[in-house]
Amino acid sequence: MGLYKGLDLQVLPTDSEHRGLYEAAHEGRLVVQRCGVCMRLRGERGATCPYCPTSDWSWHEVSGKGVIYSYEVVTQAIQPSFRDWLPYAIVLVELDEQRAEPWRWGLEDESVSVRLITNLVRRDDATLPEDPAEVAIGKRVEVCFVPFDETMALPQFRLSDEPPEHAPWRAPIDQPG
Repeated sequence: MGLYKGLDLQVLPTDSEHRGLYEAAHEGRLVVQRCGVCMRLRGERGATCPYCPTSDWSWHEVSGKGVIYSYEVVTQAIQPSFRDWLPYAIVLVELDEQRAEPWRWGLEDESVSVRLITNLVRRDDATLPEDPAEVAIGKRVEVCFVPFDETMALPQFRLSDEPPEHAPWRAPIDQPG
C-alpha cells in the first residue's frame, strides 16, 4: 500500500494481474501482459487474453516508447486529489511494440496495437502534469516512473525528444467569449 497524490494505492500480494506491473516499474522497467498461446501483447490487464481467450499469460518487458494515439483534456476534477492539476491531459499511448499488427490473418483493418491510458507528466518533474497546449496526436512519448511505496512505482508518460513520424495534430481549443 502506498500514496500517490494523497490517494491510497493498494495492490495485494495475491493480485497477479497488477502487482508485477508496479514492481517492474519500481525497477525502472515497463511490462505488459503477453499471451502464452497467441503471443500477443496487451495493454489492458486481465485474467484472460481478449484475442484467443486463454488464461495463460506472463509479464513481458517493452521499450516504454510510443506515440500519443489520442488524448483528452480534463477540465473538471472528479477526484479532488487532481484539482491542483487542472487542466491536465490524459493520453492514450500506442507503444512501439506490435503497432498496427493485424489481429487475424487477412484482417489488416483490425489491429492489436498495445495501448495504455496514462497521465502525461512534465519531462523535468513527473509529479506535475504536462501543459495541455503541448499535447498532440502523433507526438512521441516515453515512460517514466513515480514511486508510491518502497517496492512499487506508477508508470507515467512524458514527451520525448524523438521526432514524430508525421505532423502532430491537436483539436482546436474553443476560447470563451
